Amino acid sequence: MNTYLFLWNPKKWTWSTLEQDIEQVDLTGRCSQRWSCGNTKSIQLGDRIFLLKVGTEPKGIIAAGFATSTPFYERHWSGENKDTLYIDVDFEVLLNPDKEPILTVDILKTGNLAKQNWRPMGSGNSIKPELVDELEAVWFDFLTTQKIRHNPFIPADNEIQKTYTEGTPNQVSVTKY
Repeated sequence: MNTYLFLWNPKKWTWSTLEQDIEQVDLTGRCSQRWSCGNTKSIQLGDRIFLLKVGTEPKGIIAAGFATSTPFYERHWSGENKDTLYIDVDFEVLLNPDKEPILTVDILKTGNLAKQNWRPMGSGNSIKPELVDELEAVWFDFLTTQKIRHNPFIPADNEIQKTYTEGTPNQVSVTKY
């Protein structure tokens, strides 16, 4: 399994359904999206995807999930008369940077993670394999220590039964001693 960094720039595309998509993650454990992967054709089913907000502050990781398709061509998201590569991705965590904290680029530029380019020009950049475990640990630590409205790793007081679709990946956290 490889890990990739995708981009979202609100200056170029307004995510008008972000709040509904966050609610869907909260209710079902995932939100399916089609996302441009730049020129990257090597993405496989099950590869890990992190979504980095760029363009406006705050900049940082706002989502994580898994690829549910290999790259395919479709009409460019801007409406231009050209095609671009996309993948389908199931986000298991989705944050609204206007309403809650995100894992900022400043945090990502510390430790070994500083070896990764956190200001890429396009989606579909590979995360260096030697940094993946540290990124996952920093992401998990961030999610479990911040006040996030819909946190999949911390049960809510009024937790309702989530609905999971058969055949879709769901991440399970285990503490092992």
